[in-house]
Amino acid sequence: MSAQHAAPAPSPRADSALAVEDRLHTALAIVRVVVTVNMVGLNVYRRDSFSHPELGLAVVSACVAWTGAAVWLYRSRARRTPALLVADLLIAVAAIAVTPWVKSEAFLATVPGFWVMGALLAWAIHWHWKGGLVAAVVLSATDLAPREVVDQGNYGNVFLVLVGGPVVGFLCESLQRMARERDAAERAAAAAEERTRLARAVHDGVLQVLAMVQRRGEAAGGEWAELGRLAGEQERGLRSLIRQQDTVATAPGGRVDLAGALEAMATAHPVRVELATPGGSVLVPERVATETVAAVRACLDNVAAHVGPDATAWVLAQAGGDSVTVSVRDDGPGITDGRLDEAEAEGRFGVASSIRGRVEELGGAATVDSGPWGTEWELTVPLA
Repeated sequence: MSAQHAAPAPSPRADSALAVEDRLHTALAIVRVVVTVNMVGLNVYRRDSFSHPELGLAVVSACVAWTGAAVWLYRSRARRTPALLVADLLIAVAAIAVTPWVKSEAFLATVPGFWVMGALLAWAIHWHWKGGLVAAVVLSATDLAPREVVDQGNYGNVFLVLVGGPVVGFLCESLQRMARERDAAERAAAAAEERTRLARAVHDGVLQVLAMVQRRGEAAGGEWAELGRLAGEQERGLRSLIRQQDTVATAPGGRVDLAGALEAMATAHPVRVELATPGGSVLVPERVATETVAAVRACLDNVAAHVGPDATAWVLAQAGGDSVTVSVRDDGPGITDGRLDEAEAEGRFGVASSIRGRVEELGGAATVDSGPWGTEWELTVPLA
């Protein structure tokens, strides 16, 4: 094995941010050329204001040479180091600082003029608003320090530099953050698509086999019935696992997958639950998911208490455009007429509070239909 170790690969987030920085420096290269041409033209036009024309020519030539070097140096990420940025700013500061000797102490415009924007924007791109602010302060202080009088034009230029540097830096940071968020969203979408593909493959194969074993085992009886029961438990557990992979949760108060939450609750409940949900995620506000699942659990608790722990319950979740409806049905003896009202009058508020109360607090409605065939609760919750 080689003794040399390769440098760690940058993370996708770093790659995304650096890609944005690369593009910004490509645009900055064009800006550098434009302000350099502007600097050369203005100094030729103002050549009569130079006290030492030879020194002025040397400063302008040095600025032009540094523009070419900076365009080449900033093109590579490896060369784009803090030392380069500091050197870029120091050269801009030096070009401003020598102006009183090149012209006179009563100079109006500095030799580089707007050429110093190259260093200012480079700091803003690399170090964001803090870098833009630091570079703006340094350049402004260097420009104002030797002046005998600060007129309105000088004040306006300094003000724009002090505001523009941090603003450009903030915008650069925002672009990089947006690029990282876009990449994260693309990776999440790709992962969700892969999970959906795997879930489809599992559903078409393993789950169907387990369901068939469960049915055949129950029909055969004896030891085969036990095997069918175990296959049914494994089927429900696997369905729950697949569903929970698609559960989307954000910060408190965000949106979660109601179907996944129902899967998790149904799998853990002692009553055997046959759950039917839409193919995709059912995203609802977190409070809606929590209270709806609690109401469904209360329905299943009633099934366990009044029908028996060996009972079977069927839960069906349907999502409409502006509401979610969850039906809970069992095959028990049903509820006698007036029994719910009697229980509430006796001070037993299980149904009134745990089921109807939760749903009504969400702005929905809970209705019950019962007969010799069993009992069915229908919980409708608005999403708005």
